[in-house]
Amino acid sequence: MRFRLILCCPLVPGLMLAGCGGSRPSGEAGYEAMAGNPESGERYDGKAVSPIHRAASEPVSTFAVDVDTASYANVRRMLMGGQPVPAEAVRTEEMINYFRYDYPAPADRSAPFSVTTDLAVTPWNPGTRLLRIGLRGYDVPRAQRPAANLVFMVDVSGSMDAPDKLPLVRQALSILADGLRADDSVSIITYAGSVQTLIEGSHDPAGIKAALSGLEAGGGTAGGPALSMAYDLARAHRIPGGINRIVMATDGDFNVGLSDQQGLEAMVRQNREDGISLTTLGFGQGNYNDAMMEAVADLGNGNHAYIDSAMEARKVLDEELSSTLFTIARDVKVQVEFNPAVVGEYRLIGYENRALREEDFADDKVDAGELGAGHQVTALYEIVPAGQQGWLPARKYAANAAATPAPSGDASEAATVRLRYRLPNGTESRLIEVPVAAGRLAAAQAPAGDMAFAIAVAAFGQKLRGDTRLGRFDYGDIARLAGPQGDYWRKEFVELTRLAATRPPTVTATSAAE
Repeated sequence: MRFRLILCCPLVPGLMLAGCGGSRPSGEAGYEAMAGNPESGERYDGKAVSPIHRAASEPVSTFAVDVDTASYANVRRMLMGGQPVPAEAVRTEEMINYFRYDYPAPADRSAPFSVTTDLAVTPWNPGTRLLRIGLRGYDVPRAQRPAANLVFMVDVSGSMDAPDKLPLVRQALSILADGLRADDSVSIITYAGSVQTLIEGSHDPAGIKAALSGLEAGGGTAGGPALSMAYDLARAHRIPGGINRIVMATDGDFNVGLSDQQGLEAMVRQNREDGISLTTLGFGQGNYNDAMMEAVADLGNGNHAYIDSAMEARKVLDEELSSTLFTIARDVKVQVEFNPAVVGEYRLIGYENRALREEDFADDKVDAGELGAGHQVTALYEIVPAGQQGWLPARKYAANAAATPAPSGDASEAATVRLRYRLPNGTESRLIEVPVAAGRLAAAQAPAGDMAFAIAVAAFGQKLRGDTRLGRFDYGDIARLAGPQGDYWRKEFVELTRLAATRPPTVTATSAAE
């Protein structure tokens, strides 16, 4: 193990991290201008609730998968603290994907994940149906995963001087250190007004934890130089064929502007293509910059988690360590083509900031989400069967009316689910197609068991977002739909629904796009 100290220049004025998978459009506000709680400095990149689509005119829906869980843990922190929940802080897909479901494991590793589809009657609208799409990656025991080269990039600036920030960072990363193997390599850098390298290339958990225990907060936030240094260290200790990842632990309060946004984006993207990924762990409240944390993790082919307790740290960095570190499929995209002969209207619940254009699906140059070992991804569509009264009004002119349903021979399928992905070292994407039989739409029953719980979590997220299409479906209905639970995390969810029913009013801040 080598110890050394490196002092870098103070923060270069104007560094900015941006955009999921590309540059932020010209003229769009940066992270410091994102929507958030007006009573605090927290920043969120909120999106409007997904719109309704007519299957006849817009039959195809495309999005990138999301395995982040930060939104759920962050919302939990607010509810347990008796705080209002900004609608912009709620990403329903992250709420759903916080939990594990009973999807079957892949039969073999030739296809890295299984695909499951389910249908149920919508609890808040008996005239519609809910289509659940579930992915489950193959599991890799800790002893069988590749060796890991990790760089812990720890924010020790003055803003981290709070009980739920730096002390929790020390505990969280110590938990991660306990889960490392003898062939793993760990480096630690800290950043405040300058950047310091505390440990380089260590294999000793005791030494790692000793270095973490001595961290103290104070000074500015030299985030840009720290990230550059972290990439240098990751490259210096690269493990060919192994896991090469930076783990950034911060409240996201970079002292940044806009002048060098594109340069920093290029740095993250270049290192992503060079095989060095980036995971962000968010901590604290009051100045938490969720917008930056999520976007830089997306851009860096990593994942974003929010750590609000020691239990959450253990869940993310111990129980889910393999899925956090080991990627089994890259650029995973989902595309659903609805059959207008069977489906009149539809809407995707969540995934607003993961939407892709139809043509992006087959374009291997378009970056998308990563899937880790054991990861699960769940998506829900609410569907109006053809011929049923939907959300959209009838159109006056015949040429604008919905297309006439195709002959009955084309009505055997309600939809086709397509998935495209690349293997970690692959250059060309692979395609999986799963048809959804039309008869399943007509035979759908009220949700039960695992399906009911997933729908309850989706309704919870949408309720917090102010989704008017839930009608009078309230938090009591959500708790009843979830049902009695034995699992600790699911039991906690049911309690959160009860807290939400008595919470302060939802805060809706002005979005950055307005």
